[in-house]
Amino acid sequence: MHGGEYINGLGYRDVPSVSFGSLKWITTFDRAMSERQRVRATGHENVTAEHASTLEFTSDDWLTPAGDCILGVEAVPVPAAFADGFVEACQSTDATITATIRAAGSRQRIKGRGDPELTFEDDRSMVVRTSEYVDDRTVMVGADTAAAGIDRDIVDALARGESLECVFEVER
Repeated sequence: MHGGEYINGLGYRDVPSVSFGSLKWITTFDRAMSERQRVRATGHENVTAEHASTLEFTSDDWLTPAGDCILGVEAVPVPAAFADGFVEACQSTDATITATIRAAGSRQRIKGRGDPELTFEDDRSMVVRTSEYVDDRTVMVGADTAAAGIDRDIVDALARGESLECVFEVER
């Protein structure tokens, strides 16, 4: 512990400080940076959540049966309106993103990653992908769950038109 800082096993950072000619240690908490973005949407009678590699929220107020990855319509905000701090954090190579979906008293967490290529420029929809593919709609890559893996209680509630909330949290 000479001339620097020491991070102990509890996540605290011990930083040496000189006070009145004697050495003392000041302990500070070493926290990861975290940003959040909340999205609200409404379910629709055509929500089936059967897609195996993506899930999506759209700002459109309609959904056809072909949209088997879409969980919610009338989503706000869209990626183009996401907070700058959240967007910047997601563009880090070290970004870990968690999406927590809540509907009808049920909750599900999805974990994935950010990517420097994420643009958050789309003004209509947002897509969570299990793959590494990125386009202007992508908000997460490497996700551990797609639409087909969403809890069926949540899917049933969304098919009845219930509202949902998805909170994206990024740590880097």
